[in-house]
Parts: sequence; structure tokens; C-alpha cells
Amino acid sequence: MSATRCELAAACAGMALALTLIVDRPAESAVFNPETFTLDNGMQVVVVTNRRAPVVSHHVWYKVGSADSPLGKSGLAHFLEHLMFKGTESLAPGEFSRIVARNGGNENAFTGPDYTGYFQTIAKDRLELVMRMEADRMANLVLDDDEVLRERSVVLEERSQRTDNDPGARLAEQLNATQFYHHPYRLPVIGWRHEMETYDRSAALDFYRAWYAPNNAVLIVAGDIDAAELRPLAEKHYGAVPARPVPERVRVQEPPQEAPREIVLSDPRVQQPYWLRSYLAPSFGAGAAEHAYPLEVLAEILGGTSTSRLYRSLVIEQKLATSAGAYYRGTALDLTTFRVYASPRPGVDLDQLEAAIEAELQRLETAPITDQEVGRATQRLVAEATYAQDSLSSAVRSFGAALATGRTVADVEAWPERIAAVTAEQVNAAGAHVFRPEQSVTGRLVPAPEQTAAATPLPVAPPAAATGEREINAGQDGNG
Repeated sequence: MSATRCELAAACAGMALALTLIVDRPAESAVFNPETFTLDNGMQVVVVTNRRAPVVSHHVWYKVGSADSPLGKSGLAHFLEHLMFKGTESLAPGEFSRIVARNGGNENAFTGPDYTGYFQTIAKDRLELVMRMEADRMANLVLDDDEVLRERSVVLEERSQRTDNDPGARLAEQLNATQFYHHPYRLPVIGWRHEMETYDRSAALDFYRAWYAPNNAVLIVAGDIDAAELRPLAEKHYGAVPARPVPERVRVQEPPQEAPREIVLSDPRVQQPYWLRSYLAPSFGAGAAEHAYPLEVLAEILGGTSTSRLYRSLVIEQKLATSAGAYYRGTALDLTTFRVYASPRPGVDLDQLEAAIEAELQRLETAPITDQEVGRATQRLVAEATYAQDSLSSAVRSFGAALATGRTVADVEAWPERIAAVTAEQVNAAGAHVFRPEQSVTGRLVPAPEQTAAATPLPVAPPAAATGEREINAGQDGNG
């Protein structure tokens, strides 16, 4: 299963009228024009019609992620994602994937801090087949000890390849653990190795029975189908799964950060040093949420393109960096981060690069963001939302990530309008709120004193495990 990056979204709140169709089409700001309804068992359903090809993308998102893992079992949500392919009373281990492939489809799954998702893209006339199998494993997962132990070895190897052997991923992991001392966002999506080694069948099944219920899930289907066609299939397969009590998502909250923090990771495989700073920031659902839309615009102005302030100053004008940028992950259930990054040119040390970046951030006080900069940025962001209409996966990811983090269908549809309404005054206020040294963590990735002959350069882009997302055209944040 592949790791897929995430990055932003919005949500759908189901209404209590069982199986009553509700069409939500905001006249002025519609992006995907979805149809929504709710099953008797509480499962939310979102349908995005796109008749360009006789294909559908079928997703089920559960409102549980790595931040909901039980104490001492970090990464258990991701481990269960793997085990969901190990069979039911009617399907042998691996048979789900073989059936999808035999019918010309593709499928995968992903886990993030706040959600877990499963999807298949397949011909419309095979949709009922995958709906039947997905509903089956929602209620009837069967695990044996041998399968669980084999899959535990698989995820341990996945950690070795994707994290332990990747200096950039290790930096991102350590940075998250340093930014969040207390909140479970400190935990790697894949888990800490010493805790992964304790996974067993009982822990996985307990987690499955606690969280995997239709009233804690969202069904999203995009493609050559509408709600009138989907509703009978959803009622037949998912509607037959009974609702059951689901725990409240109670998470310890981060105490105030009162001093800047720094981590330095050295590794002999590093040829390209890397600098990253993370600031604790509000999200759409936590903290001073009024800053969330302005922070999206600020990230675009500071580091979203090759004409951004950071790139223009550090790469083009001062020639200190080979890359520079900023990103903001606003779709989170709790507080999130705003990050800036850069890689130095040969001969430029990280102290010099850091000083230049800090000067550029301080320039926001003497040369605030202008109306013209905001206008150009919001125009680009709104255009991205328009292009996202052509993609089945963009629609599904946008609604899935939003619904799993407390947002609504209306929030997704109104995103372009709300972004277009952001003012320069709001952007500057958001920057002042976030760019405070005492709520920052600085990460440095540097070569070890003695380089190895087999050293491989790191990419100049930010590490995949640390990147952010936008509300429209969001990716999955986490591991597959």
C-alpha cells in the first residue's frame, strides 16, 4: 500500500432525516455540486456526479486516525488499515484486492492523524461489487494470529524503508514530536518501532470494534453516478450494517509553548542540507479559526510559487538557496502548523540561510502584505479549485478530509468564495498571530562529519511527511 500525501479539505454534516435526499448546491460558490444524504444507521453519503467516463471512485472514510491510537500503541490505526485486507467470513485474506484487480479496478488505503480511508476506482457497472465487499469488511473482519504477526513484520519493514532509512522523514518525525509535547499529533502515523513490536490480534480487533461503524464513517462516490442511482445501493449494503456506540474523540491538549525549540539531525547520507521551521497555528477547527483562510493565502504569498516572497528573495535575488517555500495544513481536528523551509546553495551555511529567512519574516512588519499580493494569490487559489472539478480524486479527498475533521459540505463548496474574500489586513493579522518565536520549532538536516561514498542527495522539496494541504484538492495525510 502506498503512502499518499495529504493536504486540504472540508466536510459534510449528515442530517437526521434517514435516507432523505438533501441537495446542497450553493448558487454562488459551488465547486463540486454534491448531493448528500444520510442512512438510517447514521452513515453520511456524498455523491459528486461527473459523467466524463463510465467510471466511479468509491471511498469510505472513518473518523479515526493515528492521533486516536490507544496509549502505548502508536500507529495502531495504520496497522488496522493493513489488516482490513486480511479477509472476512466470506473473503479469504487478500481476496478483496484480487477481485478488484480482476474486475479492472485499482484500490488502496491511507491513514492520517485524523482519519483512515479505503478506496477503489472501478467501472460503474462494478460499483455494487466493491460496495458489497467494503460493507462486509466494515462489519465482519476476521483475523488470525499468524496473519497479524506476518502483517506486523510488513509494517515494521515499511517503517524501516520509509522512515528509518530516510533522513528527511526522520527529521519530520522528530520535528512533530518536538512541536507537540503532549497532544497525540506528536505520534508518527506509522507508530514508534518499540510500540509497533507489541501489536497483537487482540489490540487490533479492540480498535476495530471501537471505531469501525457506519455512524462513524462517510461514504463518498464520485463519477458517473448520481444520488438517485447510488441511494438504493448504499441502503442495501451499508444500510444493513447496524450502528453502534463509538467513543468520543477525547484528546489531551497541548500546553502553551513558552520558548523556541530546535532539533538538529545529522546523517552521512545527507548531501543537501535542509532547514525547516514549524509554527503552532490554528486550524479550521481549533484555536483562532478566523485566521485559517488568511493563513492559506499567506502561505501562497510567502512560499507557494516561484514568484513568492521567500523564493524570490532567497533563490533569485540573494542566491542563498536552491529552494524555499511555505505551507500550511489547515484541515485538522486540533491545532496545526504553519511551516517555512529552504535548502541552501553549496557554500551557504544554515546560519546564514536562517538569518535571511528570519529577515524576510520580520519584513512582514515593515513591508506588510499588500492588497495586490492578496489579489494575485487568491486568484491563483480560486483557479486551483476550478481545475479540481476535473478530478474525481480531488472531489473525494476534499470532502473526506473535511467531514472527518468536523467541517461540512457547505464549507467545501464555499471555499473559493471565502478565500476570495480574504483581505490584506486579515493576512497580516494572521501572520502576526502565528510568527511568534516562542511557538516555533526549527529543524536542521545536516551531513554527518564523515560522508559516505554512497551518499544520496535529498530532494529540495520539503519532506513528504511534513508537507501541508489545501482545502480543495486535498491529499491524504499519512501512510498507506
